Amino acid sequence: MSVQWNLEQMRLFVSVAEQRSFSAVARGQRKAQSAVSNGIALLEADLGVSLFERSSGRQPRLTEAGAVLLEEAREVLRQCERLNGRALSLMRGEEARLRLAQDEAMLYQPVLDSLDALAGKFPNLEVQLSSAAQGDVARKLVERKADLGLLFYHDQIPEALERRVVGSVEMVTVCGRNHPLAAQSSVDCQRLAQFRQLLMSTQTSVYPGSEAASPQVWRADSFYVLAEWLIRGLGWAWLPRHVVQYPAYQTHMVELDSEWTPPALVVELVWRRDEPLGPAARFLAQRFAECLRAID
Repeated sequence: MSVQWNLEQMRLFVSVAEQRSFSAVARGQRKAQSAVSNGIALLEADLGVSLFERSSGRQPRLTEAGAVLLEEAREVLRQCERLNGRALSLMRGEEARLRLAQDEAMLYQPVLDSLDALAGKFPNLEVQLSSAAQGDVARKLVERKADLGLLFYHDQIPEALERRVVGSVEMVTVCGRNHPLAAQSSVDCQRLAQFRQLLMSTQTSVYPGSEAASPQVWRADSFYVLAEWLIRGLGWAWLPRHVVQYPAYQTHMVELDSEWTPPALVVELVWRRDEPLGPAARFLAQRFAECLRAID
């Protein structure tokens, strides 16, 4: 069966079903009642089913088939509204899609709050969020698999990328609850050097504060891997405070009063230099910076 019906007929069908009156729909749309009746009749002919039971002097009632097709008709009209909204956004220069890549250890709450605001400001925008290790975030941008990146500052970044500081994250010295250092009220650098240090680093870059303070070092490219090692008593580490406060780790770690703690991790927004940020990406960047400052 070829599709012959049109959107105007679909709107008439939904309106009559909701108002239960051909005449009321005709008055509301400033049409002759016969035009409304004919539109419904043509739709029924195209669909091959009766949509309404018609009895003289009674309100039109949906048939069993009409009741089934009513929600389908509403969805068709909703989809048309989405299409019009997306076209309007594109006409205004808004992105059709925003692909955000973030460091896996990025703070959850600022990201979620800023995405919540983005959904309200740009309801037709398609969003894709991926989490990856630090080097992978930059690589996604270089390979054009992401439009915007959130990562922690490190010493090397591909030349093709622009970067902008949006905030910082406090670092703390921690160990597992069963580690020998956990029983001490404070520790100095000499004492820390007596135990294995767990360091965050990647093959291509070094984080601030990733200098070895102990002759025995284990390294990983994920703060969450370091956290898992910590709760197993494999050493001590410098971690972002929000990772230490993660519910799965919080009760298994002890924050140490140390005479030296590395500087805060700097959070950066990163994008390709040859692809300027669109309005949605700029809005998200601004909101994330505001949400990050709010939790300091």
